[in-house]
This record gives sequence, structure tokens and C-alpha cells, in this order.
Amino acid sequence: MVEFVSVPGLPEVTRAHFGDRRKRLREELAQRGVAAMLVTGLVNIRYLSGFSGSNGALLIVDEEHGGDDATILCTDGRYTTQAAEQAPDIDVEIARASAVALAKCAASRLGGVTLGFESHLVTVDQHTKLIAEAPTLTWTSAPGIVETLRMVKDDAEAALLRRACAIGDAALAELITSGALRPGRTELDVARELESLMFDAGADAVAFETIVAAGAHSAIPHHRPARSVLQAGDFVKIDFGAVARGYHSDMTRTFVLKTEPQQWQRDVYELVHAAQAAGREALTPGVAGADVDGAARAVISDAGYGERFVHSLGHGVGLEIHEAPALAQTATGRLLSSTAVTVEPGVYLPGRGGVRIEDTLIVREGGPELLTHTSKDLTVV
Repeated sequence: MVEFVSVPGLPEVTRAHFGDRRKRLREELAQRGVAAMLVTGLVNIRYLSGFSGSNGALLIVDEEHGGDDATILCTDGRYTTQAAEQAPDIDVEIARASAVALAKCAASRLGGVTLGFESHLVTVDQHTKLIAEAPTLTWTSAPGIVETLRMVKDDAEAALLRRACAIGDAALAELITSGALRPGRTELDVARELESLMFDAGADAVAFETIVAAGAHSAIPHHRPARSVLQAGDFVKIDFGAVARGYHSDMTRTFVLKTEPQQWQRDVYELVHAAQAAGREALTPGVAGADVDGAARAVISDAGYGERFVHSLGHGVGLEIHEAPALAQTATGRLLSSTAVTVEPGVYLPGRGGVRIEDTLIVREGGPELLTHTSKDLTVV
């Protein structure tokens, strides 16, 4: 049976970590000439304050107008105790319409300052309501500021990502060694057992619905597991992840079931394996996200399978399973040190089968830190 995964020396996410994150946001606001920021994205609120309730808003005021760390969290009465426990160093207001309440508060305390808001998350109707309730403020669009800060992981975040990935590695190892991945079982059987093993190993949640795709289904990139029965000789593609204190892991491995691989299976697997290695090797601070995608994609395209690699190479991972930055042909910007990303090329042959190999890594000077350690060699199980 899988053992609970323990990571020695796992640092706690402290109030100092949250304070440092808010400080970085204030510095960014100062560069933009914005006096305060209304944060309404729940993941961004959690990142900046530690509060993880389902309703809330956060007002962060710059040093000139609010002092060293002027922050107000607003949520409704269901979360009075939780807010006090998770954000003990932040002033808390209680109101159901949290964003409106903080907008009124900003107008009352700060006058007619410029207030940034998350325009990529606020609806048109919400924006209209905010302006009507706080007309003295100058509202300015500030999309993606917090998400950009979240790309660079601090030491506590990196440790939680390592734990989430270690849970995934342990659960997959137990699935294989126990013989649970075998002909006669259904994709759903395997998916649910792997999820159960992740909880046994210490996961707080699964990162997303586990993908188990066997036989021809493995050629469908995001196939949802069905009652299809696994058969000897199938490719079995397993894409899954665990959550540890809010942080997600993401890993894909593709196996052959019971019999020696056919030559076409070996060829496709070796091609994806080489492309994945090229993508990992391209991960360096300062590299363009599009260039990392290009390094892996060129391997597949040069072999004549470019049209069978139908998605981007990877994505950022952290408090969300998909977050900035993107590793894609259309990606803009460059990777920063301590950014966590996935590298997951695939080749999919409709009606036959497909291969995807995926790791979670952290960009580092001198080469990326690999967090998912299950073997990537072609394996018969």
C-alpha cells in the first residue's frame, strides 16, 4: 500500500511570504502610478493573503496612501472565523458584496485616487456597479498583474510543488507495482484507483479529472476515462496530478500493456521522448516561451509528424493547474528563474494510439529542476 509522502524540511508558507508578495505588488503599482488595487480573483486573493474562501475581495493600498502594509480583506459572514485564522495580520470587513464594499471604502478613505482592478476577471455589469458605487475613484484596468507575480515561485511554493509531485510519483508507482494497471479493467477503474492512491499518499485534492486513455483513446489528447476495457498491447496514457496545500502537480506517462511494443509504438514513443528532452533542455532563464515550444516541436516536425502534435508544449503550474506562462507557438515573453512549468509534447495517431510524456519542472540557472521523477523509458506494465 502506498505510504503517506513526507518531504523533510518542508517550509511553511508564513505570513512573511504573503507580506513579501503584497510588497512586490505595491512596487508594481507604484511603477504604474496606481494608488491602490482591488483584487477580486479568488486565487489571487489566496496568493496575497492566505484566505481561501469562496467569496471575497482584497484592497491593497500603496505606501504613500496607506503606510507600510495597508490591506483590507472583505468577505461575508460565513467566513468570519476562517478569515481571522488565515489572514490574522490583515484588517477584515464583513459584507456580502465584498468588492463593492471595498470600493466604497477606498473612495471614503483615499478620495479620488486611481484604483486598479482586475479587468480580465470583472464582468461589464460588475464594473458598472463598482463605478456607480464609488464614482470619485479613477478606475484603471490592471489585468494580469498578480498572475505575473505568481509566475516566480518562492521557496515555500517550490517546496509544496515538490510535495505535490512526490505524491503523484508515489501513487503511480503503487498503481503499477500492485498490478492494478492490467487487462480487463476499465479506464474508469484505473482512474479512480489512482485518485484514491493520491489521497492515501497525502493529497488534499486531485489537480483535475484524471485522464486514463487506452488503445485508440490514447490518440485523444484529453480523453475522459470511460468504461472501455484495457487490452494487452494497448498504449495506456495516464495524465494526472495531486494538490498539496493548494499547489498542483501535473504528470503524464504512457505505457504499453502486457505485450512487447509493436515497432510503430516504439517509433512514436522514441520520437516524443526525444522531443520532451529537447523541451526540457531549452528551459533556461531568459528564454522565450515560444522558443521552448519550438525546440520540442522541431523534433516532431522534422520526423514528419508535425500535424499530429496538436497542442502547445506546456504551461505554468502552481495554485492553478494552468497558469502563466505559456509554452506555445503564440507565447509572448520570456521565462524567469524560479518559474514552474510543464513540458508535455505528444503525437496522436487517430484510430491507433498516441503518446504524451509530461513533467513538471522549475526553471533554474544551470538547468531546470525536475519535480516528477517517474521513469520516462518505454515501459511494459
